[in-house]
Amino acid sequence: MPDCLFCKIIAGKIPSQKVYEDDTVLAFLDIHPVNVGHTLIIPKAHHANLYETPDETLAHMTTVAKKISIAVKSALGADGINIEMNNEPDAGQVILHSHLHIIPRFQGDGFTYWHGARGYNEGEADGVAQKIKMHL
Repeated sequence: MPDCLFCKIIAGKIPSQKVYEDDTVLAFLDIHPVNVGHTLIIPKAHHANLYETPDETLAHMTTVAKKISIAVKSALGADGINIEMNNEPDAGQVILHSHLHIIPRFQGDGFTYWHGARGYNEGEADGVAQKIKMHL
């Protein structure tokens, strides 16, 4: 995709701070990190999101995410790691190229992950679970 920011990074047209690369994925530091060490893992082939990314590529991204998470935690002395993937603009996806966020967390860093839980009304969870099962 000629206009895709991540495709331009893969092609070397835009510089990045690479931390890992193989034949399938590239990992580099996010230029707008939530915390220092915030790393993105992207497939080298363009796929817009989770839904379009082949299962083998997603599996490899997860394996690499584990490796990078361990390295980030150790290198930065992080207290924890968040792994996140936003899919579609309404879920926070800004660049429409599949990617995982590896976000190092530090006690008191002020980054709140969950804004609150809504819960289910009486019997609502059963109906929702059935709807999901029907689409599997």
